[in-house]
Amino acid sequence: MQEPFDRGHWRPALPLLIALLTLPLLAGAAFAHAVAAGDKGYIQEISGINVLPFIYLGAKHMVTGYDHILFLFGVIFFLYRMKHIGIYVSLFALGHSTTMLLGVYFNVGINSYIIDAIIGLSVVYKALDNMGAFQRWLGFQPNTKIATLVFGFFHGFGLSTKIIEYNISSDGLVPNLLAFNVGVEIGQLLALGAILIVMGCWRRTRSFWRHAYTANVIMMTAGFLLIGYQLTGLFVAA
Repeated sequence: MQEPFDRGHWRPALPLLIALLTLPLLAGAAFAHAVAAGDKGYIQEISGINVLPFIYLGAKHMVTGYDHILFLFGVIFFLYRMKHIGIYVSLFALGHSTTMLLGVYFNVGINSYIIDAIIGLSVVYKALDNMGAFQRWLGFQPNTKIATLVFGFFHGFGLSTKIIEYNISSDGLVPNLLAFNVGVEIGQLLALGAILIVMGCWRRTRSFWRHAYTANVIMMTAGFLLIGYQLTGLFVAA
């Protein structure tokens, strides 16, 4: 028999669900991969090797990048062992780093509205995957490691597209990009640590399994909001 609703069991999950609802609403003030106005001006004006500033900018981007956080949240949602978490996060980092570095170096950009809509799609995909939708619809489970790597590529293109738009100086380009990428990975570890702390507390309660499906529905909704916002911007700007 199902246990009666206990407010105490719900509290650990409530901050997560509220965050999932409110983070995408920030898209009304900024694009998923937008860089703050002050940071944009800094990137455009400086030249030469600036390792520490670019590490800071990379970490700041990841920690404030709600699309990355939502995707990471979905990726580790049902992962319990640090070994497995490390594998998936490393695959995401590999994909993200590869396309960010190569995209900027070879000046390969994608329309920012389109790439950010695809990134929103990655959030929807992972939520559906967590809910077992693909097994029900397709009769088999798509390879989750490959999906994580592929969507990592798209997340990296989202960032490289923005950096290209800001005309970063070619003087010191490679060291600055590598420093920025180091900062991104530092920021990813900080965000991941915060997520794991919250998830660890929630998983120790009986409410986790009762509300896991609901949390992923909310995450999927957030992903659709991101997609809708970006596609609206695409058509309005056309």
